[in-house]
Amino acid sequence: MTGRGARALAAIAAGNALEFYDFLIFQTFAIQIGAAFFPKYDAYGQLLWALATFGVGFLTRPLGSVVIGRFGDRVGRRPAMLLSFALTGLAMAGLALTPAYASIGIAAPLLAMLLRLVQGFALGGEVGPSTALMIETAPADRRGFYIAFQHATQYAAILLSGLVGLVLAHLLSPAALAGIGWRIAFLLGAAAVPYGYWLRRGLTETLPEPAPPPPVTAGHARVALTGLFLLAATSISIYVVIYMSTYAIRTLGFAPGSAFVATVASGIAGFVCALLGGRLSDRIGRKRVMGASALALFLLVLPAFAAVNAWRTPAALLATSGLLGGLLGLCGPPVLASIAEGLPPGLRGTGLGLVYALANAIFGGTAQFIVTWLIHVTGSPLAPAWYMMAALAVGLAAVALARETAPARIRSGA
Repeated sequence: MTGRGARALAAIAAGNALEFYDFLIFQTFAIQIGAAFFPKYDAYGQLLWALATFGVGFLTRPLGSVVIGRFGDRVGRRPAMLLSFALTGLAMAGLALTPAYASIGIAAPLLAMLLRLVQGFALGGEVGPSTALMIETAPADRRGFYIAFQHATQYAAILLSGLVGLVLAHLLSPAALAGIGWRIAFLLGAAAVPYGYWLRRGLTETLPEPAPPPPVTAGHARVALTGLFLLAATSISIYVVIYMSTYAIRTLGFAPGSAFVATVASGIAGFVCALLGGRLSDRIGRKRVMGASALALFLLVLPAFAAVNAWRTPAALLATSGLLGGLLGLCGPPVLASIAEGLPPGLRGTGLGLVYALANAIFGGTAQFIVTWLIHVTGSPLAPAWYMMAALAVGLAAVALARETAPARIRSGA
């Protein structure tokens, strides 16, 4: 890896991890945030409203992908990434300092929702330009590995949010965790913003020169549509796996200190397997890695949920979260690589960002709300597994329709 490539990966990885940490820490502390902003409801209502507020952040992700992504395709990848990062820091600090409902009434949840909209806008504009910069920095035979850092840093954010939750849950009483603990988690992220911003300012621009966007062809539309279904499957699956800590508390009866181990396990396994999945996709092809990992998830998710419900031990929770997180880690990088390689540079930032944002807004952002509701109305603790299996069935169909884009496979005629 060249010095330029290593610097680019470090800058993108640090910023991307922080942006996703900011976005995901809200879900990690959904129970505590629900109690702070929606105290008039019972525990179920508080959680549902907190998850709805979490989902609000997905509404502006498509808008951010178009506005900041187009900015990145016309002006440059680096300024677009700096803009999204600055907005993330603003929203992160704002949420940490938002007073509870007991202090300012209905203004509290409204302000939280507004800041979530800013977060969503910023994150929606992050993925396209940063992935475009990665693929434009990488050697052709290592694109999957470079793009894997995009996905791996998301798992690093999951791991970090789980570790923060785990430490705070052990240091603070339940009352203190609900009162100030979740705010500390947001402030820790905000404190790292200046360092990440400094790293990104030193990036080398990869967009050759400002140019009008190329015309959209039927081939581009096929890449986008197939990518939308692939990302829908992975988005639902990821947010179901991230939900495991909340699921362990609400459905399985775990204490928060034990439940957060689920987030840590899926974060570690996902990070390692994302890098492996990216490198494997460079060698044996995007479709093979996507297909094998999605099929394994489809076959194993129901037995995994059944096992953790039967045993209800921290070891079972850790094993289930690690298994599902690892398989998702394998699947994610080749999905992003196949979409990015299927689009020309002038459409790459906007196109990839928009498809990614739409998939997350429509499917990922609603996943946790839907599975919470499904558990409640069906009375079945296996409802999340069935929902995830339905999404994976769609994803497997999309893999069959996708075209192979790995340069090594194309050169070999496979």
